[in-house]
Amino acid sequence: MARWWRAAAGGGLKAAALSSPPPPVRPLPSSSYHTIQAIPRECSGSRVASRDRAQGRIPTVVFAQGLLEKDPGARSPSRKYLLTTERKQIKSILSSVRLPFFCSTTFGLQIRAGSGSSTLLESGKVLPVKVHRDEETGKILNLVLVWADEGSKLKVDVPVAFKGEEVCPGLKKGGYLNAIRTSLKFTCPAEHIPSKIEVDVSNLDIGDRIFMRDVEFHPSMELLSKNDAIPICKVMSTKSESAEPAVV
Repeated sequence: MARWWRAAAGGGLKAAALSSPPPPVRPLPSSSYHTIQAIPRECSGSRVASRDRAQGRIPTVVFAQGLLEKDPGARSPSRKYLLTTERKQIKSILSSVRLPFFCSTTFGLQIRAGSGSSTLLESGKVLPVKVHRDEETGKILNLVLVWADEGSKLKVDVPVAFKGEEVCPGLKKGGYLNAIRTSLKFTCPAEHIPSKIEVDVSNLDIGDRIFMRDVEFHPSMELLSKNDAIPICKVMSTKSESAEPAVV
Protein backbone atom coordinates (compact mmCIF):
# COMPACT_ATOMS: atom_id res chain seq x y z
CA MET A 1 0.00 0.00 0.00
CA ALA A 2 1.62 3.25 -1.12
CA ARG A 3 -0.74 5.47 0.78
CA TRP A 4 -2.52 4.01 3.78
CA TRP A 5 -3.07 6.78 6.27
CA ARG A 6 -4.31 10.33 6.53
CA ALA A 7 -3.99 11.94 9.97
CA ALA A 8 -5.14 15.21 11.44
CA ALA A 9 -2.22 17.35 12.56
CA GLY A 10 -1.60 21.01 13.23
CA GLY A 11 -5.25 21.87 12.65
CA GLY A 12 -5.32 20.33 9.17
CA LEU A 13 -5.02 16.99 7.40
CA LYS A 14 -1.59 15.59 6.76
CA ALA A 15 -1.13 12.67 4.34
CA ALA A 16 1.47 10.08 5.22
CA ALA A 17 2.87 8.64 1.98
CA LEU A 18 4.62 5.34 2.47
CA SER A 19 6.58 3.33 -0.08
CA SER A 20 6.20 0.11 1.89
CA PRO A 21 3.41 -1.61 3.84
CA PRO A 22 2.66 -0.32 7.36
CA PRO A 23 4.83 -1.65 10.18
CA PRO A 24 3.73 -4.78 12.02
CA VAL A 25 1.28 -4.15 14.85
CA ARG A 26 1.37 -6.00 18.15
CA PRO A 27 -1.85 -7.90 18.88
CA LEU A 28 -4.05 -6.55 21.65
CA PRO A 29 -3.99 -8.30 25.02
CA SER A 30 -6.67 -10.96 25.38
CA SER A 31 -7.93 -9.13 28.48
CA SER A 32 -9.55 -6.41 26.32
CA TYR A 33 -13.19 -6.17 27.34
CA HIS A 34 -14.25 -5.06 23.86
CA THR A 35 -12.23 -4.18 20.79
CA ILE A 36 -13.54 -1.17 18.89
CA GLN A 37 -13.19 -1.49 15.12
CA ALA A 38 -12.45 1.72 13.19
CA ILE A 39 -11.40 2.86 9.73
CA PRO A 40 -9.61 6.08 8.67
CA ARG A 41 -11.67 9.13 7.79
CA GLU A 42 -10.05 10.94 4.88
CA CYS A 43 -11.48 14.38 5.64
CA SER A 44 -13.63 16.28 8.12
CA GLY A 45 -16.59 18.64 7.89
CA SER A 46 -20.32 18.62 8.58
CA ARG A 47 -21.25 17.19 5.18
CA VAL A 48 -18.78 14.33 5.46
CA ALA A 49 -19.91 13.64 9.05
CA SER A 50 -23.56 13.59 7.97
CA ARG A 51 -22.74 11.15 5.19
CA ASP A 52 -20.88 8.87 7.60
CA ARG A 53 -23.79 8.91 10.05
CA ALA A 54 -26.24 8.10 7.25
CA GLN A 55 -24.10 5.03 6.49
CA GLY A 56 -24.35 3.84 10.08
CA ARG A 57 -20.94 5.10 11.17
CA ILE A 58 -19.89 7.51 13.94
CA PRO A 59 -17.25 10.21 13.31
CA THR A 60 -14.51 9.47 15.84
CA VAL A 61 -11.19 11.01 16.81
CA VAL A 62 -8.36 9.47 18.83
CA PHE A 63 -5.32 11.32 20.16
CA ALA A 64 -2.85 11.40 23.02
CA GLN A 65 -4.34 13.14 26.05
CA GLY A 66 -1.18 15.25 26.33
CA LEU A 67 -2.44 17.18 23.30
CA LEU A 68 -4.87 18.91 25.68
CA GLU A 69 -2.12 20.36 27.91
CA LYS A 70 -2.22 24.16 28.05
CA ASP A 71 1.57 24.36 28.13
CA PRO A 72 2.83 23.54 24.59
CA GLY A 73 6.11 22.30 26.05
CA ALA A 74 4.27 19.67 28.09
CA ARG A 75 2.38 18.22 25.14
CA SER A 76 3.24 14.74 23.97
CA PRO A 77 3.15 13.64 20.31
CA SER A 78 -0.50 13.81 19.36
CA ARG A 79 -1.01 10.56 17.41
CA LYS A 80 -4.24 12.21 16.35
CA TYR A 81 -6.28 10.26 13.81
CA LEU A 82 -9.66 10.93 12.25
CA LEU A 83 -11.74 7.75 12.17
CA THR A 84 -15.21 6.36 11.90
CA THR A 85 -16.61 3.58 14.06
CA GLU A 86 -19.66 1.40 13.52
CA ARG A 87 -22.71 2.75 15.32
CA LYS A 88 -24.10 -0.76 15.84
CA GLN A 89 -20.96 -1.87 17.68
CA ILE A 90 -20.70 1.26 19.85
CA LYS A 91 -24.38 0.94 20.84
CA SER A 92 -23.77 -2.71 21.73
CA ILE A 93 -20.82 -1.78 23.95
CA LEU A 94 -22.83 0.99 25.62
CA SER A 95 -25.61 -1.48 26.36
CA SER A 96 -23.20 -3.54 28.50
CA VAL A 97 -20.86 -0.80 29.77
CA ARG A 98 -23.27 2.04 30.42
CA LEU A 99 -22.42 5.68 30.98
CA PRO A 100 -20.75 7.02 33.03
CA PHE A 101 -18.68 3.81 33.40
CA PHE A 102 -18.01 3.78 29.64
CA CYS A 103 -15.72 6.80 30.08
CA SER A 104 -13.68 5.13 32.83
CA THR A 105 -13.15 1.82 31.02
CA THR A 106 -10.33 1.11 28.57
CA PHE A 107 -11.00 -0.73 25.33
CA GLY A 108 -8.97 -2.19 22.53
CA LEU A 109 -8.93 -0.22 19.28
CA GLN A 110 -8.11 -1.70 15.87
CA ILE A 111 -7.78 0.67 12.92
CA ARG A 112 -8.21 -1.15 9.62
CA ALA A 113 -7.63 0.03 6.06
CA GLY A 114 -11.35 -0.07 5.24
CA SER A 115 -14.67 -1.59 6.21
CA GLY A 116 -14.30 -5.36 6.18
CA SER A 117 -10.55 -5.13 5.49
CA SER A 118 -8.12 -7.56 7.10
CA THR A 119 -5.27 -5.02 6.85
CA LEU A 120 -4.52 -3.68 10.31
CA LEU A 121 -3.00 -0.20 10.29
CA GLU A 122 -2.66 0.38 14.03
CA SER A 123 -4.00 -0.93 17.31
CA GLY A 124 -3.79 -0.15 21.00
CA LYS A 125 -5.73 0.58 24.16
CA VAL A 126 -7.98 3.66 24.31
CA LEU A 127 -10.12 5.46 26.87
CA PRO A 128 -13.38 7.14 25.78
CA VAL A 129 -13.52 10.72 27.08
CA LYS A 130 -16.60 12.13 25.36
CA VAL A 131 -19.77 10.85 23.74
CA HIS A 132 -21.58 13.61 21.87
CA ARG A 133 -25.31 13.00 21.46
CA ASP A 134 -28.17 14.78 19.75
CA GLU A 135 -30.06 16.57 22.54
CA GLU A 136 -33.46 15.72 21.07
CA THR A 137 -33.02 12.17 19.78
CA GLY A 138 -30.15 10.92 21.94
CA LYS A 139 -28.43 9.62 18.80
CA ILE A 140 -24.64 9.40 19.07
CA LEU A 141 -23.06 12.10 16.88
CA ASN A 142 -19.34 11.89 17.68
CA LEU A 143 -16.96 9.85 19.79
CA VAL A 144 -13.71 11.11 21.34
CA LEU A 145 -11.00 8.66 22.46
CA VAL A 146 -7.52 9.06 23.94
CA TRP A 147 -4.69 6.56 23.72
CA ALA A 148 -4.26 4.56 26.93
CA ASP A 149 -0.85 2.97 26.38
CA GLU A 150 0.55 0.90 29.23
CA GLY A 151 2.74 3.07 31.42
CA SER A 152 1.11 6.34 30.38
CA LYS A 153 -0.72 8.47 32.94
CA LEU A 154 -4.18 9.83 32.19
CA LYS A 155 -6.59 12.21 33.86
CA VAL A 156 -9.85 10.37 34.42
CA ASP A 157 -13.22 11.20 35.96
CA VAL A 158 -14.06 8.01 37.84
CA PRO A 159 -17.72 7.48 38.84
CA VAL A 160 -18.53 6.99 42.52
CA ALA A 161 -20.62 3.91 43.38
CA PHE A 162 -22.09 3.53 46.87
CA LYS A 163 -22.37 0.13 48.52
CA GLY A 164 -23.83 -1.11 51.79
CA GLU A 165 -27.00 0.98 51.59
CA GLU A 166 -29.16 -2.04 52.47
CA VAL A 167 -27.53 -2.31 55.93
CA CYS A 168 -26.78 1.37 56.57
CA PRO A 169 -28.09 2.26 60.09
CA GLY A 170 -29.02 5.81 59.12
CA LEU A 171 -31.06 4.66 56.13
CA LYS A 172 -32.78 2.00 58.23
CA LYS A 173 -33.91 4.80 60.57
CA GLY A 174 -35.63 6.55 57.68
CA GLY A 175 -32.81 8.76 56.52
CA TYR A 176 -31.61 9.09 52.95
CA LEU A 177 -28.24 9.24 51.29
CA ASN A 178 -27.24 12.60 49.86
CA ALA A 179 -24.65 11.88 47.13
CA ILE A 180 -22.62 15.10 47.05
CA ARG A 181 -19.99 13.85 44.57
CA THR A 182 -20.91 11.59 41.67
CA SER A 183 -17.34 11.27 40.38
CA LEU A 184 -13.73 11.91 41.41
CA LYS A 185 -10.91 13.08 39.14
CA PHE A 186 -7.65 11.15 39.25
CA THR A 187 -4.34 10.94 37.47
CA CYS A 188 -3.51 7.28 37.14
CA PRO A 189 -1.60 4.80 34.97
CA ALA A 190 -3.65 3.56 32.04
CA GLU A 191 -3.39 -0.03 33.27
CA HIS A 192 -4.85 0.89 36.70
CA ILE A 193 -7.87 2.95 35.66
CA PRO A 194 -10.82 1.72 37.75
CA SER A 195 -14.26 1.65 36.17
CA LYS A 196 -15.63 3.01 39.47
CA ILE A 197 -14.67 4.01 43.01
CA GLU A 198 -16.73 2.14 45.60
CA VAL A 199 -17.67 4.03 48.76
CA ASP A 200 -18.92 1.90 51.67
CA VAL A 201 -21.79 3.52 53.59
CA SER A 202 -22.75 0.42 55.60
CA ASN A 203 -21.66 1.97 58.93
CA LEU A 204 -23.08 5.47 58.52
CA ASP A 205 -25.69 6.81 60.90
CA ILE A 206 -27.81 9.92 60.41
CA GLY A 207 -25.56 12.96 60.11
CA ASP A 208 -22.45 10.95 59.23
CA ARG A 209 -20.38 11.87 56.20
CA ILE A 210 -17.60 10.34 54.13
CA PHE A 211 -14.85 12.66 52.91
CA MET A 212 -12.43 12.45 50.02
CA ARG A 213 -9.64 11.55 52.44
CA ASP A 214 -11.59 8.44 53.47
CA VAL A 215 -11.69 6.94 49.98
CA GLU A 216 -9.43 3.98 49.24
CA PHE A 217 -7.83 3.61 45.82
CA HIS A 218 -4.77 2.10 44.15
CA PRO A 219 -1.49 3.65 45.42
CA SER A 220 -0.47 4.53 41.85
CA MET A 221 -3.47 6.85 41.54
CA GLU A 222 -3.38 10.53 42.49
CA LEU A 223 -6.56 12.31 43.55
CA LEU A 224 -6.76 15.67 41.81
CA SER A 225 -8.27 17.74 44.59
CA LYS A 226 -6.63 20.45 46.66
CA ASN A 227 -9.02 19.83 49.52
CA ASP A 228 -9.44 16.26 50.73
CA ALA A 229 -11.89 17.46 53.41
CA ILE A 230 -14.65 17.81 50.81
CA PRO A 231 -17.51 15.42 51.64
CA ILE A 232 -18.57 12.79 49.11
CA CYS A 233 -21.85 11.87 50.77
CA LYS A 234 -23.91 12.42 53.90
CA VAL A 235 -26.79 10.54 55.48
CA MET A 236 -29.62 13.05 55.95
CA SER A 237 -32.45 12.67 58.44
CA THR A 238 -35.34 13.88 56.25
CA LYS A 239 -35.88 15.30 52.80
CA SER A 240 -36.70 18.66 54.35
CA GLU A 241 -33.24 18.91 55.91
CA SER A 242 -30.96 21.27 54.06
CA ALA A 243 -28.82 19.09 51.79
CA GLU A 244 -25.40 19.96 50.47
CA PRO A 245 -25.53 20.44 46.69
CA ALA A 246 -24.37 17.58 44.52
CA VAL A 247 -21.15 18.14 42.60
CA VAL A 248 -20.74 16.35 39.31
